[in-house]
Amino acid sequence: MSHIEQKTFLQYLNPLAAWGSLWSSRELIRQFSSREVVGRYRGSFLGVFWAFIQPLVMLLTYTFIFGVVFKARWPGRVSNSLVEFAIVLFCGMVVFNVFGESATRAPSLIVSNPNYVKKVVFPLEILPVSVLAGVLFHGFVGLLMVVLLNLVANHLLCVTILLLPLVALPLCFITLGASWLLASLGVFFRDLPHVMPLVTTVLFFLTPIFFSAEMVPPPFSTIMRFNPFSFIVESFRRVVLWNMMPNWKVLGLGTLACAVFMLVGYAFFMRTKKGFADVV
Repeated sequence: MSHIEQKTFLQYLNPLAAWGSLWSSRELIRQFSSREVVGRYRGSFLGVFWAFIQPLVMLLTYTFIFGVVFKARWPGRVSNSLVEFAIVLFCGMVVFNVFGESATRAPSLIVSNPNYVKKVVFPLEILPVSVLAGVLFHGFVGLLMVVLLNLVANHLLCVTILLLPLVALPLCFITLGASWLLASLGVFFRDLPHVMPLVTTVLFFLTPIFFSAEMVPPPFSTIMRFNPFSFIVESFRRVVLWNMMPNWKVLGLGTLACAVFMLVGYAFFMRTKKGFADVV
């Protein structure tokens, strides 16, 4: 890599420059994000109510399998009931789905929009941002259901939920970084859309969603700590369900690492997007 190319890549790693580029396209991001939410249910009879129905069906299914059939319970909780297990499970599912859906769709984002690729002035980098915004809407709906279930079942409305924007930062950062990276790679490696559902499924079951991280025996527990979704899911549960402060040290270091990963994904996307038109 030449000195000029290296300098250009480093310029893309500048968080202020990256933010400025996205901020200048904020109106386009708003329009595309709105289309992501509304377009998904356009023409359906129940419309946006599907945002409530789909996660509820998944909750009932997983609760039956793991809670009724396997009789799993969440360790360390007071009630140790099936309902509490379902709420804890549902919270983890909602959080991970933000990443899972975004990462699964990312490899096809550029390929499925060839008209935008050929428009030199169109900021392709907003496409992953718009997808994330749409997925975050459904994540918010899911978390709202979690809060209501926790209030009805456990009579608890956590004050710490005010910290939700802070614990959501690393989730947004790592999702955006992966989406930019996968969106670019998906242009050149057309098998990637078929690979990502498998990758996200494996990662889903390797994240402490159905089980507590303390249940994992060594040496696998050490490996589990390197899964960034372990601390992300745990942080959400602490502030949304258990009225506990997040582990500030883990959250701080994790957020920083996810932010660096996001900038690397953004820089990679911006450095490679000039070649999209030759391939698409």
